[in-house]
Amino acid sequence: MTISRSPLTLPAIWNMSFGFLGIQFGWGLQMANMSAIYQYLGASESGLAILWLAAPITGLIVQPIIGYYSDRTWTRLGRRRPYFLGGAILASCALLAMPNSSSLWMAAGLLWVLDTSINITMEPFRAFVGDLLPPAQRQLGFSMQSLMIGIGAVLSTALPWLFTHFGMATGAAGAGVIPESVHVSFYVGAAVFLGCVLYTIVTTREYPPEPETAAPAHTGRSTLSEIFREMLEMPRVMRRLAVVQFFTWLGLFCMWIYFAPVVAHRFFGGEPGTPAYQRGVEWSGVCLATYSGVACLVAFGLVALARRGIPTRMLYRFGLICAGAGLLAVGLWQRPEYLLISMVGVGIGWATILSMPYAMLADAIPAARMGFYMGVFNFFIVLPQILAATVLGPVVQYFFGGHALPAVMAGGVSFFVAAAALSWVPRDTALAPSGDGGSLA
Repeated sequence: MTISRSPLTLPAIWNMSFGFLGIQFGWGLQMANMSAIYQYLGASESGLAILWLAAPITGLIVQPIIGYYSDRTWTRLGRRRPYFLGGAILASCALLAMPNSSSLWMAAGLLWVLDTSINITMEPFRAFVGDLLPPAQRQLGFSMQSLMIGIGAVLSTALPWLFTHFGMATGAAGAGVIPESVHVSFYVGAAVFLGCVLYTIVTTREYPPEPETAAPAHTGRSTLSEIFREMLEMPRVMRRLAVVQFFTWLGLFCMWIYFAPVVAHRFFGGEPGTPAYQRGVEWSGVCLATYSGVACLVAFGLVALARRGIPTRMLYRFGLICAGAGLLAVGLWQRPEYLLISMVGVGIGWATILSMPYAMLADAIPAARMGFYMGVFNFFIVLPQILAATVLGPVVQYFFGGHALPAVMAGGVSFFVAAAALSWVPRDTALAPSGDGGSLA
């Protein structure tokens, strides 16, 4: 007999999501500082993309494997929590070591360790919501995760600036020298990462998997062959959501890669190495912090709307359209202050991107394979990242005449494609009967 999950209180959902604040703290420090760390250690600007490729490749490999095994794990600590704890310990160690890197390749190796560890911690957190919350509360659960991500992103990306601004832990940077403000930020990040994850582990209990929903035991086939077989059996809703996910994240990577040079060139008239260029890069940082802050505020609204039963699909499409309009508007503005309007649109979209697709997916995949399919779903974050890192450069050079603005606006178009593709996702997310390979009717 299947046990019905009782609805959780809002504080309980806060507790189970709190670990994501620590995870995002680690991601935020990595995203905001790794390129600078590489350059402090001697990397050229043209070589940064290759050094960053470790991140998407790691996610492509690690997440489905961790999801596969977490579906089949039950220990005294639980089902997902052993992975939370192991990944958090490794990630915190990597955060402590990163600012002490003595060479470029040491930093690149530590990034690989850090990214792997964060993926080990993060992937089961998505399945955690599906495990513990009834379907009616899953949108609320993922919206709460979005709120934690927003808080973590704002705090982590601002931390080095705050230390420097208030005269704490400052230090001159030169060749091979990483500033003290970065050192202290990573040390704080290590403590926050581990502390937040431990809070969730201590305050949230797990249920043992029920016989009807337990993942199948290992057969005579190899793990890799079972993973491949289960990938072929992806539910129809998941396959179509994957198209939405691909174009969504392609739009994001167009922005993340090219927004700073667009601001520096178009709005400040700077060239690399000039004060005007540096002012433009700094203003782009303010813009990116703005969209993270907006996403944090919007996440509060999403929690309220989720509790009122507003359809997930409606919120998701609205967010994608806002993000697309925001990036397209970058080509219309004549003053840098107006870019903050664009970032409001992107922030609304970012809040929904972090929650709505996972809420839709959790209702459409078998409970026994929740962890695995959440990991596979993240393929469609990683694949556009690899595509953007390898293809966008030649496209900008040969098709856009070396101008990055069309690439940012192409990201806006990609968001609109994602919003249109959402109409292709079936509205009926009821699972097909067992024995149908988990596909949807």
